[in-house]
Amino acid sequence: MRHKDDDLREELRSHLEMAEADRVARGQSPSDAAADARRELGNLSQIQEAARDQWGGRWLVHAAQDLRYAIRLFRRSPGFTFVAMLSLALGIGANSALFRVVDALRLQTLPVSDPDGLAQVRLADMDGARGNFHLGHPSVTYPIWQAIQARQQSFAGLFAWSADTFNLSAGGEMRLAHGLWVTGDLFNVLGVRPAAGRLLMPDDDRPGCAPRAVLSYPFWQQAYTGNPAVVGQTLTLDGHPVEIVGVTAPGFAGLDVGKSFDFAIPVCMEGALNSDGSGRLASGTDWWLNVFGRLKAGWRIDAASAHLSAISPELFRSTLPPKYPAVSVPKYLGFRLIAVPGASGVSQLREAYAAPLWLLLGIAGLVLLIACANLANLLLARATARQREIAVRLGLGASRGRILRQLLTESVALAALGGAAGGLLATVLSRAFVGLLDTQTSTTTLPLGTDWRVLAFTSGLSLLTCLLFGLAPAVNATRIGASALMRATTRGATASRDAAGVRRTLVVAQVALSMVLLFGSLLFARSLHNLIAVDPGFNADGVIAAGIDFRRLEVPADRRAAFRQDLLERVRGLAGVQSAAVVGVLPASGSSSGNVFWPGTDRTRGFGTNRNVVGAGYFSTMGIPMVAGRDFDATDTPGSTPAAIVSETFAAKIGGTRAAIGSRVTREATPGRPEESFTIVGVVKNSTYADLKETVRPVLYMADSQARPAGYVRIAIRSALPAATVTGAITRTLTQIDPRIAVGYRILATDIRESLLLERMLATLSGSFGVLAGVLTLVGLYGLIAYTVTRRTNEIGLRMALGAGRRAIAGLVLRETGTLVAIGAAIGTILALAAAQTAGTLLFGVRPSDPLTLAGAVAVLAAIALAASYAPARRATRIEPVEALRAD
Repeated sequence: MRHKDDDLREELRSHLEMAEADRVARGQSPSDAAADARRELGNLSQIQEAARDQWGGRWLVHAAQDLRYAIRLFRRSPGFTFVAMLSLALGIGANSALFRVVDALRLQTLPVSDPDGLAQVRLADMDGARGNFHLGHPSVTYPIWQAIQARQQSFAGLFAWSADTFNLSAGGEMRLAHGLWVTGDLFNVLGVRPAAGRLLMPDDDRPGCAPRAVLSYPFWQQAYTGNPAVVGQTLTLDGHPVEIVGVTAPGFAGLDVGKSFDFAIPVCMEGALNSDGSGRLASGTDWWLNVFGRLKAGWRIDAASAHLSAISPELFRSTLPPKYPAVSVPKYLGFRLIAVPGASGVSQLREAYAAPLWLLLGIAGLVLLIACANLANLLLARATARQREIAVRLGLGASRGRILRQLLTESVALAALGGAAGGLLATVLSRAFVGLLDTQTSTTTLPLGTDWRVLAFTSGLSLLTCLLFGLAPAVNATRIGASALMRATTRGATASRDAAGVRRTLVVAQVALSMVLLFGSLLFARSLHNLIAVDPGFNADGVIAAGIDFRRLEVPADRRAAFRQDLLERVRGLAGVQSAAVVGVLPASGSSSGNVFWPGTDRTRGFGTNRNVVGAGYFSTMGIPMVAGRDFDATDTPGSTPAAIVSETFAAKIGGTRAAIGSRVTREATPGRPEESFTIVGVVKNSTYADLKETVRPVLYMADSQARPAGYVRIAIRSALPAATVTGAITRTLTQIDPRIAVGYRILATDIRESLLLERMLATLSGSFGVLAGVLTLVGLYGLIAYTVTRRTNEIGLRMALGAGRRAIAGLVLRETGTLVAIGAAIGTILALAAAQTAGTLLFGVRPSDPLTLAGAVAVLAAIALAASYAPARRATRIEPVEALRAD
């Protein structure tokens, strides 16, 4: 373009010289000849502009000029540039961070070959399934998996898998790792390739298979520093040596989105690793496998689902477990298999956090709207200050479109800078957000990289913000003609009436949106407070749960009870241990339930109850008061009448506390145990069983001393000493007994706190967004009120000259603020009440329309308004009437 400009200038110069020479030759003086030649040729600048229009690309030149001019303006106003960029970076960054998480959880497909060809095979409805449930989502038993594999016709490849936790240590404190049980065709069907060695194949998953494992790439890097010589080495899982045959390629983290795995082992090894008889391969009541497959060419999901539904009746008849409870047999035989899209895998995290994430994304969107309104106000103020510049440019012949493009270029540049900063901030914020979901036993892993969806979202958001905050000020700045602008600036006016109206409207919108955010943040804060204030019925402070695994010792079944009792007594005898007792299910983590009824009565009169197996001293250890009767004691032996202790709610179901003591109840048969009757020997206070948000249900406590002893035991220990001191002493004691004993610990108070992760996340993030919205609204209100005081300086001076006092002037300013806030709060209240209904299921102990919370939000807005008005009102009261009137 510069070369063409040089050629054009040279050509025009040649034309002028020839025209001048011709006129001189005809007798004109050189000066007259030069003037006539220039007059005849015309305006050289316009000729050059016309030529550039013919060449095309003029818009690029203008865009570059506008961009350079915008950058110079930003350098001249660093304060404005910083505030604008920070507002946009926070708004865009928060939205992009949350979208990254949504993208990773819901939109991305598995990093495998042709993920859209995958489908999951699952039960349409698991209601009525009985047995042990190892996963938080629909699953099948091993016999059902075998039947599916034998009967299905719609999949070219099929595999099953399940997640589990294994101990890598040879003894002492456990070193837990996350493993996958997989059938042999998993890696082939998914198209996963090895980074070292080989992966598991169908021949690796046969009855009596050799113990083999495939490491995940991250675990290989972390535990073995990426050493290729790891292939052929041995990995110890729960005390069993397993040969490492390969490493998966980078990027494959399994099929459970949000959770990673450390290694994969074939399902056929399950019986060998559970040599105590608890194996799941032959069990028809252990629901532990996910089934996935790749559809055959020409098959669709709906056709595969119809085929699976058609084979379901015979499939479930053939897999009915022999000891399945008779009352549940009809439901088992009525189960139906379906196929659902499997491109995104499965995810408990997705199911638990889907609704909260969309809600938080909406909240972050409101914050961005407030930031845009704030920036629009700032740009309106800048346009007011630049009225003379705009008037001069219009007067010199610039078109309104040209001025509009210049102003929009400034907005685009701001949006681009804010979007870039927001994108960088989003990387940090998204990782911090995912970190909020980590617990003492698991780490959340999500693919938070920047894919095309994240780039499109961030770019689109930046463009949208540009239009939201830049278009109105630019249009408003160019609506008045050059002569009108010059007259306005000559009189010293600071803005048009239209601009003032737009700024007031933007501030009202800010206040309304802030009302929504403040109300929401207060609702979630109150909900969290209510949960924290819930009395769980037990005292978690100072309680440690020790899970002791002595299966490697191969203690005979008839000696396990004595061995467990010896372990308990050793723990009780440690210095600083106040009490200790055996517990099957820790409080606030229970998931075992069943039905009970009275012997000799109609079974339909029974009711559902939660269940737990505990030892003597458990209730005193947990601080659960005994209401009536006795605790379990030495008289409760395997040969004595089965004893039970029940909760107050349970007792109320059978006539109250007095009637309960001595009564007999029968527990319905389960797939693993026959029907059994118990004599109630005690009643205890209600306590939390599953989680703090639960509705109180009956609880049946059975005596551990009368249960079948296993090769492991969980002991609840109360101590006033630091947790590390207690756990260290327990580990040393167990090592002295036998170094092969493994032990793992859980801090009960930490478990309770982590059970409120969702509520803490909502309260923390919505509170942060509410604070940010409040700050932006404060800035917006302050800017408008300060601008109003400046614009009305002459009026205020006149009022003071006519006798108005300082209090009256301050009231004038405060009324201006109060009116805007009242209108915004009224609109915001309507919006807040409507929006809060969508969050009703996420609240605890507070209604979505809670008037006290609404009043609190209004009070916070009022405080923001007062803070924003203080300095402008004070400045207004100090205006000198004479100077103000002279300024006019």
